[in-house]
Amino acid sequence: MSPADDDTTVRAAGCVLWRPAPSTASPGPTASPGLELCLVHRPKYDDWSHPKGKLKPGEAPLAGALREVAEETGYAAEPGAELPTVRYLANGRPKEVRYWAATAGTGAFAPSDEVDRILWLPPEAARTRLTQPRDRALVDALLATCLPGAPGET
Repeated sequence: MSPADDDTTVRAAGCVLWRPAPSTASPGPTASPGLELCLVHRPKYDDWSHPKGKLKPGEAPLAGALREVAEETGYAAEPGAELPTVRYLANGRPKEVRYWAATAGTGAFAPSDEVDRILWLPPEAARTRLTQPRDRALVDALLATCLPGAPGET
C-alpha cells in the first residue's frame, strides 16, 4: 500500500509561484532565468517554503493549491505544469503534497498569523532561502519544465 492509499496520510497541495523578474539589467546572458519565485514565511515554524496547505474534505488538489496560494500570498495564480509530489513525515504522520507551477496574477500580500512575510527571489536565492531541502528540488523541477519563453509557454 502506498502512502497515498493510507487513510492516515495528510493530503495537501501547493504551488511554486513565479512571475517574470523586473527588467533592471541590460540585455544579454544572465546567470539565472528572468523570473522570481514567491516564498512564504510561516512564523509558527519560522521557516521559508512554497505556499501550500491541507486540502479541505472533498477538495480537488489543484483547487486546493490555488486556494492556498491566494490565502497565503494574496495573489491569484494561473496553474501550469504539475510538479513532483513530495512525501514526508509530519508529526509522525505521512504527508503528501501535490505541487503545480503557477504564474502569479494580480494581488497584494497582507500579513496574517499563518504567513507574516513573503519574498520574491531569483531561483538561486530562493533555493538558498528555502528551509527544507525537499522544497529546493521543486525549484529545479520548475526550471526544467516551465521556463518563460520555453516551447509551449506563453
